[in-house]
Amino acid sequence: KSQEKQPDEPPAAASDAPQEPASSPAEEEVFSCRALVLTGYGGYDKVKLQVKTRSKPQLQAGEVLVRVKACGLNFAELLARQGLYELLPSPPVTMGMEGSGVIEAVGEDVKNRKVGDRVIVLSRSGLWQDVVLVPADQTFVMPESMSFEEGAALPVNYLTAYMMLFEMANIRPGKSVLIHMAAGGVGVAATQLCQTVPDVTVFGTASAAKHETIVQGGVTHPIDYRTKDYVEEVRKISPMGVDVVLDPLGGSDTQKGYGLLKPMGTLIVFGAANCVTGQKKNLLAMAKTWYNQLSISTQKLMQANKAICGFHLGYISDDQLIVRTMATLLELYNQGKIKPRIDSSYHFEEVGDAMKRMHERLNIGKVILLPEPKKEEEKPKSSPEAEDKADKTEARVSEEKKEEGNTQEVKAEGD
Repeated sequence: KSQEKQPDEPPAAASDAPQEPASSPAEEEVFSCRALVLTGYGGYDKVKLQVKTRSKPQLQAGEVLVRVKACGLNFAELLARQGLYELLPSPPVTMGMEGSGVIEAVGEDVKNRKVGDRVIVLSRSGLWQDVVLVPADQTFVMPESMSFEEGAALPVNYLTAYMMLFEMANIRPGKSVLIHMAAGGVGVAATQLCQTVPDVTVFGTASAAKHETIVQGGVTHPIDYRTKDYVEEVRKISPMGVDVVLDPLGGSDTQKGYGLLKPMGTLIVFGAANCVTGQKKNLLAMAKTWYNQLSISTQKLMQANKAICGFHLGYISDDQLIVRTMATLLELYNQGKIKPRIDSSYHFEEVGDAMKRMHERLNIGKVILLPEPKKEEEKPKSSPEAEDKADKTEARVSEEKKEEGNTQEVKAEGD
């Protein structure tokens, strides 16, 4: 996946000048492309839909041209919009690390992909656009039964969850795991993957409204982190604590997670969600998270018999590990053991609403972005569980949208 290959420069897909194949010889020289561009750091209005007209791209050896049908939204993009994601090039830049679509052209030397293949695409950035030029080895052929939305929802969340559970924590039968944000993309993926190992107990934190859904998904003990102290709740059920803690929060929650580990337990830190409190960068929240960060000596670790790991998919440079893990995940999908849960789908014009939904923790599962232009009067497609909450916040969202002018401005620009 070469979200990782070249740390300092995005792959070809990240060019702000993506292009679309011509539909007839007469049009071959020029065509347009819709892309979501981060124009600067700040609120939702900083991500704008731009339509670019360019000359025809020349496929290099080993490259494929993909018509993108769906893209994934990740927490990293919320961080990136605030200037807190160091792997993204400076604005203006097209974001997007995962997507799915159909190959429309292949370059020389491409033997294992052909025009018409339905593929998942991975990249460091640049996939929030309707056509991308990427190395063929950054694409993965989708199972026939997989939808484009599922294809876009799978890579980042499931690679993250799988590598943490199986490469780092070495999860085995009979173990227990605490999964924070259990209703989010990584949380759902980690819960499903825990079901592939016999007798694994899953503690999952989520707001009360999401408990029924996450229990159906495999969480053994749901905990409402908004009204209860999750440390106390875990101890009531398992006085010794848990074997594995997956921590996307950072700050004081890392310390709590470390305290909850049994001897031989593993804490894996893979995010700092506590840094993100509002639309824009909050220096106080960042300072608080940093101040409360866990600091421990190797001697203390020895005496406690505990392990602390850090995980960041963007910094994995072993392409073969990515390819191998994706093959495993696609096989698990074919076996019916994992299935991405789609929370909602938003057109590019509605990217502000999509980000807001994730930011306010309203989603259960993955939020998807659709490159195709929005038809008039079309509403975002949501799962039934999501609709209740969405309806309640709709009035407030539209009010704020008027103030920010982000999606309306984007829509006008896009149309």
